[in-house]
Amino acid sequence: MEITAQSVWNNCLAFIKDNIQPQAYKTWFEPIKAVKLSGNALSIQVPSKFFYEWLEEHYVKILKVALTKELGEDAKLVYVIKMENTYGNKQPFTEKIPSSNRSAVKSQDVDVPFDNKSPELKNPFVIPGIRNVKIESQLNPSYNFENFLEGDSNRLARNAGIAVANKPGGTSFNPLLIFGGVGLGKTHLAHAIGVDIKDKYPEKTVLYISAEKFTQQYIDSVKKNNRNDFIHFYQIIDVLIIDDVQFLSGKTGTQDVFFHIFNHLHQNGKQVVLTSDKAPVDMQDIEQRLLSRFKWGLSAELQTPDFETRVSILRNKLYRDGVEMPEDIVEYVAKHIKSNVRELEGAIISLIAQSSFNKKEITINLAKDIVEKFVRNTKREVSIDYIQKVVSDYFQMDVSTLQSKTRKRHIVQARQLAMFFAKKYTKASLASIGSQIGQRDHATVLHACKTVDNLSSTDKQFRKYVEDLSKKLSL
Repeated sequence: MEITAQSVWNNCLAFIKDNIQPQAYKTWFEPIKAVKLSGNALSIQVPSKFFYEWLEEHYVKILKVALTKELGEDAKLVYVIKMENTYGNKQPFTEKIPSSNRSAVKSQDVDVPFDNKSPELKNPFVIPGIRNVKIESQLNPSYNFENFLEGDSNRLARNAGIAVANKPGGTSFNPLLIFGGVGLGKTHLAHAIGVDIKDKYPEKTVLYISAEKFTQQYIDSVKKNNRNDFIHFYQIIDVLIIDDVQFLSGKTGTQDVFFHIFNHLHQNGKQVVLTSDKAPVDMQDIEQRLLSRFKWGLSAELQTPDFETRVSILRNKLYRDGVEMPEDIVEYVAKHIKSNVRELEGAIISLIAQSSFNKKEITINLAKDIVEKFVRNTKREVSIDYIQKVVSDYFQMDVSTLQSKTRKRHIVQARQLAMFFAKKYTKASLASIGSQIGQRDHATVLHACKTVDNLSSTDKQFRKYVEDLSKKLSL
């Protein structure tokens, strides 16, 4: 059998996989590609300089053992750092860095001069009539890296955040997009990055803002005919942190202005940090030119924390609040609340409150009562796919039938109900709902919602459909 770069690397991966945690393997080794084999030197491609540095710091020993088994004592590993060209036609150059038995090829950034803007720019965060050139960061100092506990579920995102905070605009993580479900710590991590940068680089202008507030400011600037002032204000920011960027979905004007702001910041070596509830590939109604820029840096996912991480989060919370709690109760809460960190901390706060207000001892039974109420009262997230399945099952039809072009009355009504509940239970835009339910447009979804409202008040049987489906979807 011919020895190739891929076959050597596959054998190395098999050995590595048996000797490290599954999540670590998925995060740090699955993205690597074997590039070429030249004698006893294997070249592997990694997504960024940070990736290479992390492997060197944490996995150099296991890499050496694995490679030595395959290529002998003189085995060498060459890192090829593959980055997309982010500067139009300006090609980055490569530079080889020799090492004792390892080397790396890295893409260097091309410096672009920064255009200094007029200091008399209108600040959207300042009340009109009050002179104030200082830009408040809008950061919450209680959100920091110290109380953002590391685990397998967040290791990549947290370490990328630390790398950005150490060298804002100077890493390949620009933009850094942190994505994941509700309550997993996206906002916390975004603030932590900003807080750490302000601590290390007090002279830098850091600004945290939600995409919703950014959109509202843009709308106000258009109304007041000072759109250019709005753009220029954001172009002087050194580190821009935008939370819930998926909120820009369907808002073409805001997307256009953000595109220009993003380009200016990125080309001038300024740092952009974004958070989203979904990966770029899953974002609906965001322009392709923006999505492509979101992918320029690193997209790091925050996943549901495992049991050990949940226990650590609770212990840390109790320690910070100066509260002692029996270990079996901490583990009980961690075992039964799995979905997100916000719920986890909420349950422990409720437990402490119940104990102190009602002068009750913290027992397993009290913990069971709190956890049961908490889990029951927590609204479950419902996806459009799930809604379509529930509606289809209720009317005994396939999802493909529900999405079809047929105009048969009972299928049309089922489709309209799916659209109605998608609008009710998800944050998706009308256009996004329409595209996912049979490639319809937003006007069709709007018409469906009005039809369901009208029929619910005039048709007894139809009202029963709505009530039955509401129960199934809100369980």
